[in-house]
Amino acid sequence: MSRVILDDHLLRDLLADEADPALSQTLADNSPATTNLYLVRLCRSVVRSSGGALTGAWPRAAQRALGDRLVILDEDVQIVPMRSIAFRMAELAATFGLSSLGAEAVAAAEFLAAPLCVWSGDHGPRIGAAMAGIGADYRLLDKQAPERG
Repeated sequence: MSRVILDDHLLRDLLADEADPALSQTLADNSPATTNLYLVRLCRSVVRSSGGALTGAWPRAAQRALGDRLVILDEDVQIVPMRSIAFRMAELAATFGLSSLGAEAVAAAEFLAAPLCVWSGDHGPRIGAAMAGIGADYRLLDKQAPERG
């Protein structure tokens, strides 16, 4: 089965069992993957006492439950090894002016020959331009952050 790279927002939704129809459809034909930095950004949001942008509106119990899922991350979620893409990340950052997070996302998608799926509210035009520049599949999924209460 092929892979699809999920950003931290979409990974959060998957792990919280709140995948919307667009994400569910994407995952019907693809196994999930993510990057080291997307994973770290999601973990940081959970660890902050007030939650971060990804989980700030969630009750602490929901944040802790997500944290538990992150600690024992399902092996079905592939994380592209940084050592496999580090040099390519540097090339992409230099060519397209990407941050480390953006360069890792693009390099991971290229490495796996996988689409990069990003929540539309977190769209980065440079990432989109880099994906177009290497002829890769960049998908914006339109979804609001899940509300908890």
